[in-house]
This record gives sequence, structure tokens and C-alpha cells, in this order.
Amino acid sequence: MHAFRDVATAAYCPRKLYYRRRQPDDVKTPDSVEQRRALAFQYERLLTDDDALRSAPIAVSPTTYRSRLGCLKARLSAWDALASPDERDVVLTGRECRGVVHKLLDDEPTLSLVFAGDPPEQGVWQPQSVHLVAAAKALSWERETSVERVFAEYPAHGIVREISLGSRRRAQYREAVRTADTIDGPPARAASDAKCSPCEFSGECGTQTRSLRSLLGGD
Repeated sequence: MHAFRDVATAAYCPRKLYYRRRQPDDVKTPDSVEQRRALAFQYERLLTDDDALRSAPIAVSPTTYRSRLGCLKARLSAWDALASPDERDVVLTGRECRGVVHKLLDDEPTLSLVFAGDPPEQGVWQPQSVHLVAAAKALSWERETSVERVFAEYPAHGIVREISLGSRRRAQYREAVRTADTIDGPPARAASDAKCSPCEFSGECGTQTRSLRSLLGGD
């Protein structure tokens, strides 16, 4: 059975998953990540407490941040449940994957995952989409009910996105599971370094990056 994080990593870079599996299991989450995630459980306070907002590790100005939270509170039907979830940091086990969801909303039921990084212009990054589907399928398996929407939070930006679990996202998830199933040695190296520079394994991976000239057939 795969961890949610493993299938998400497989969607990002199979070679990264190979090296991650060789790590010790007790790798500590960086404090900066924990601090950003913690913001997802302080929304109501950050709307009213100026001192808390000024000291928070947010990625935008306090005015922009508070404006975004205010808009979410006004338009998002699940705001109350997200601001004060029924359960938090819940381990879910599905047929293929297991892992932790940051917020569980029992009424539907549905869930939310909290991402410490920056969001794309719209939607979520593909590995995060795979992560969300894996978590939703585990919740569906445990509760014996369908889960059609989930939430992705980027609390450092004051952004919450409702994500529908359509056929495209499910297909990406199935491909990531197949990839994770078949990795028993280092997969082929990446052809470019677009995903390598931020990767913690770039030093030991030995990925050979190539110039634009060589990719176009030059010397």
C-alpha cells in the first residue's frame, strides 16, 4: 500500500520517489512548513487579531491576506467547517493508499489538505491533485460513500480552492499508482532540470541537465 505522498511524488517525478523511498522514515518536517500549515487553523483569529496577523508567516501583505479570508468567509459554504473542522490530522486507509488528511468535514463527508507552498494561478498543481484524489478515495473507502469534491488550502496566501474530482484527475491518480507500483530501481533521468533545482535529492540523483542548444540538436 502506498502513502498519499508517494503517489503524489510519482506524479511529480518517479526518480524522486525512488530516492525518497531510500530515506529513513523519521525525516522531520521543516519548522517553516509546520508554521505555514498552522495558519489553516487560525483563520478566524487572523481576521480579527492584528498582532497575530502581523507576526504570521504569510506570503502576501496583511491587507491582501485579510481581504482574501473575508471573501472566502462570505462566499464559501464550507467556511465554518474549514475554519473549525470536525477532525484534524486524521489517518485514512483506502484500498490502495493511506495517509493523513489535515481536515475532515463529516457532514458530506469531505476533506481538506493544507499545502505550505505557493498555489498555481488556478486549481492545484498536478501532484497535489493526485494527492487529493488519493485522500478522497481513502475516505470514500472507509465511509463507503462517494466523495465528489475536496478542498486544497494554501494558508500562507489566504487561498482555499474547492476541487471537483472528475475523470481527468482520477486518470492522473491511476497513472501515478501504476508508476509507484512498478518502481524497483532508479527510473530514467529527467531530460531537463525544470523539476530538479528545488528537489532535495538533486545532488545524489545525478540528473544530467542539457542546454537548450543541445535539446534542439546543436553541439
